[in-house]
Amino acid sequence: MKPVRRGIAAGLVFALVMCGLAACSSRASEWTDDEYVIAGGGSTGVYFDYGTHLAEELSGSLGIHMVTEETAGSVDNLLRVGSGDALIGFAQGDAAADAVAGAGAFAEPLPVQAVARLYDEYVHVVVRGESEIDDISDLAGRAVSLGAENSGVNVIAGRVLDAAGVDVASVRNPQFDLSASILAMESGEIDGFFWVGGLPTPGIAALAERMPVRLLPIEQDWVIEVNDRYSHAYRPADVPAGMYGLEAPTPTMAVPNYLITAESTPPAVVRDILAGLFDARSRIAQDVPAAALLDRRQAIFTGPVALHPGAVEFYRGLRG
Repeated sequence: MKPVRRGIAAGLVFALVMCGLAACSSRASEWTDDEYVIAGGGSTGVYFDYGTHLAEELSGSLGIHMVTEETAGSVDNLLRVGSGDALIGFAQGDAAADAVAGAGAFAEPLPVQAVARLYDEYVHVVVRGESEIDDISDLAGRAVSLGAENSGVNVIAGRVLDAAGVDVASVRNPQFDLSASILAMESGEIDGFFWVGGLPTPGIAALAERMPVRLLPIEQDWVIEVNDRYSHAYRPADVPAGMYGLEAPTPTMAVPNYLITAESTPPAVVRDILAGLFDARSRIAQDVPAAALLDRRQAIFTGPVALHPGAVEFYRGLRG
């Protein structure tokens, strides 16, 4: 595992304090660096929120210094984990499948494996409540952010538009992340934006409190077409009525979200991460509702991304 080193002096002080609280005795000896990084996402998304709480929990339980860094999203996270710039990261199942296959945004296979299947993410196509845009086909010729460069959002947005018969080139795409998309929506700079995240996504929930918004429907036939053309990672789903102020459920598609790490991560480190993740589930869920969806029976289903050997050992131990 490539070391992730920052703030050596501060990290050592932090570690010594935590060891004084007897936390260090519970972790594997393979924890050798002074700081570890979780690759999150944009600061207004579920990835970053979940990662921030997880970093706090693991720092306390393991006597280490772990931080969550803001990133462009799934593709960026996978690249960071694969290169050793982050220990763990969040990634959509479709982007992770591309990463291990060396397909899509990845020129060659990345040496990454799964730690757990965490929860399902939902595709959001957000427009103003009073907008004349009623269908995905109405996005042609409009200013619509399809997600930041190197994000899983960008991957899915292109696939949805293609399935709906909309030429991606016909959309004026500023490639904003979620934070910038929300600001641009409020200022009238864009007509809509794509987002893929858990329910509710904090930034969109906050936006819906400031102005009426709607979600455009994604038809089941489009989900089937995307699955047939790509990794079969998607399923039809609904964003329920009441979410973001919606008056009725909105059909969309969902994709699983994985916690991933490098193949070279020591198995004992992965076991420690999983022990901390499951122990902290209910505490994190008080602030991040998606964390409550972590289920030990479903966490192993990460195909086509292989489970890390340390994860396999951990889940087998749960059955013992």
